[in-house]
Amino acid sequence: MNDDAEQQPLTRIPPYARDQLAKAFVTALTHEDAGTRERAEDRARRWRGILDGLADGSLTVGSRTPVAGLPAWVTPEVVRGGFATGEASAGGPLQPYEKEAARRAGVPADRRALFVHALTEAGQAHLCALLDDGRYEVSVPEEAALLTVAWLVRSGQTTEAVELVEVLEPFAGRLRFTPRPSAAPAPDASAVHRRTVADAGRALARRRPHAAVETQREALTVWQPFADELLVHWLETAEGERVLARTPDEGWYERGAALLHRYRLLAAAHTRCGKHRDPKENLGILRGALEETVAGRPLDARRIGLLRHAVASMVRRRGVPGSARHLTLRGRQAAQGALPSHHALAQLVLRRLGELPQDMGAADVEPLVVAVTEREHQETGLPVGAPVPASVRGVVEATLSAPLGTLVERGVVPSAEVLAELVPQLVAATTAQAWPDEALRTLMAANYRAFRNRRSLLLLHLERQVRVEDLPWVRAVSGQRGDDAGQEGALAALRQLGELAVQGFPGTLLPNPLVRELGVLARQADLGAPMVEELAADIFMDTFSPKFLTAARIAGELLRGTLYERYYGIDYAHIRNLAIAEAGEALTRAYRPRTSPQFARLCTARAGASGRGTVAANGKVIEQAQILTTHNLATLVRQVGIVPEPGWEDLAGRCFRTVCRLVARVHHNPRPLATIKDAAYAWRQLIFFLALCTPAEQTRLLAGLDEETARHPAHVAARLAPALAGLQLVAAGGSFADDGTALGGRARRFLGWSTEKHWLRRLPTTREQAAG
Repeated sequence: MNDDAEQQPLTRIPPYARDQLAKAFVTALTHEDAGTRERAEDRARRWRGILDGLADGSLTVGSRTPVAGLPAWVTPEVVRGGFATGEASAGGPLQPYEKEAARRAGVPADRRALFVHALTEAGQAHLCALLDDGRYEVSVPEEAALLTVAWLVRSGQTTEAVELVEVLEPFAGRLRFTPRPSAAPAPDASAVHRRTVADAGRALARRRPHAAVETQREALTVWQPFADELLVHWLETAEGERVLARTPDEGWYERGAALLHRYRLLAAAHTRCGKHRDPKENLGILRGALEETVAGRPLDARRIGLLRHAVASMVRRRGVPGSARHLTLRGRQAAQGALPSHHALAQLVLRRLGELPQDMGAADVEPLVVAVTEREHQETGLPVGAPVPASVRGVVEATLSAPLGTLVERGVVPSAEVLAELVPQLVAATTAQAWPDEALRTLMAANYRAFRNRRSLLLLHLERQVRVEDLPWVRAVSGQRGDDAGQEGALAALRQLGELAVQGFPGTLLPNPLVRELGVLARQADLGAPMVEELAADIFMDTFSPKFLTAARIAGELLRGTLYERYYGIDYAHIRNLAIAEAGEALTRAYRPRTSPQFARLCTARAGASGRGTVAANGKVIEQAQILTTHNLATLVRQVGIVPEPGWEDLAGRCFRTVCRLVARVHHNPRPLATIKDAAYAWRQLIFFLALCTPAEQTRLLAGLDEETARHPAHVAARLAPALAGLQLVAAGGSFADDGTALGGRARRFLGWSTEKHWLRRLPTTREQAAG
């Protein structure tokens, strides 16, 4: 959930929880897949716990401390929608590694005994050894707590260590504070990976043979050759195309009986293809007639007619078995049937993965996806040189461990959302650079990676999500940070990530997980660069935190007097005055304001009042906030100093291509609103990048927009005509009316949200296009 969006009223929450429980319950009862039923049962258990907790008061929805008795720093178990279940992620039954640790230490298998042992001389020695060799994992942040205690003790900071123990001790019997051992040291901080080798292995292990492909393979390699044998057998009785024109001899009956016996064996062993059992198919006709004849029952005229027709059609279509035409066809089909299945090749790659460390990425994926080698042919029977299919390659390539820029270039990171998944690995290493001690640096990086797996809570009244610096073990070592080194590293990482996101995925809204990571780096770099998240329209309550107005002021410092300000009708001078006034008011208060009422009123006024309180009306207000702040683009350019390598003109052109692709999806789309919103996001970025272009670049790009629309279906140019007319009008010095239209409605400002039917949904008539 978002840090800054006040959430839906509490009275709407229990029905949502009940609906989720009902869905999980139905799935658990009715789904055909056993694994899906089991997962649904687990979801149902969690939702039952949530409803029980809401009923008895042990759960408080909307609070930073939703579980009674657990402080904010404890990682809660969170389900869809940001609901805490009442359990702690570091709680539950003892993990196998905890049981093994208790056995080796000679203490009872419970967490309090492990906690107490960790504070003994032997326990501290073990923890210090882990700190030095780095062979440990932190899956939830709590598992870093006792390692931090050990580091404090050996660094001579016993007071801080004792204070930390006092904070942890009340929960020692409930939460696991001990780290889990690892066979490998911490991963290379400069390299990130999308999936671990173990992740890829599990994905390949879940694959099953493709039923349709294997059915076709069975038909080609089993039933068609058998049909040829039956055909040859019946041709022994034929003269020309007249089957049974010759009287079969005794040997013919014996060979027929052998064929039927082999048929029964084949049918029992090969069950995918069922056409051979169809009495209307050629193979079924030949087999059925043979069974009757071998049993000594004469064939009636109808059966003889079917038999002769089947034989004639088979010979006519493929030639007589053994002829050149027939041999060529069957040879081609045999080669096709002999090709190894994707499932078999996936199993081979799974064997290759098994030879690598499982809990990290792969430094080189090429050896994992090469064609079948001679040695592997000897071991598996797969043909030498058989290539690994693209679907399997994709799974393996996601394990590539390399610098983030390399992953983007190679297509391993195909979207901003995937980029956001990987960023915590890099941010963990970057923020950890603030600690000069190597062991502490490794520990804090592992702690950060685990913390970023913490799911956000549903919060009310603009409460802030817990940050990594709120964890007591992080606070305990905060005095060890070397801020200068940390700031330099954070700024470098922030600039790198900003450039990667902007130049890698122009026309795409920066996803909230990525925005949050950029915000962490911005705070670490002490830039005064507020990063604002996308707010949810369905739970928006007309409030913004002060950082939105700050971000809008920064945007004004970059864009005042530009095409962007004119196109969206913004008065950035007024926004600057609002920011100054609000900052002055804040100085006179004894507390930091949690909202920016001035900014909220401005956005509401710009959005209009129609449909107030509906999701669409909320969306219009949020969209105005995104317009005024540029949704972090201006902050990245002005405060962070990103300079994307392709240049602003290239990025603007790519944004417009994204707009065209999205608008093309509106045609015949019964629910196009999400696509229209995405197109408006891309359009806004187009206007932003255009505003940063030189006049010559602007002219060149604007002149080529019609040429780009011509590459898409005709309806794209027709739908975008009002938006393009509006852009050209503003670029030439004109402006929109208060309702966002001009030229008698033929020119429109392109916005995504609307409380009425969006104009982009309606395809202009031929007459209207001609008039425009």
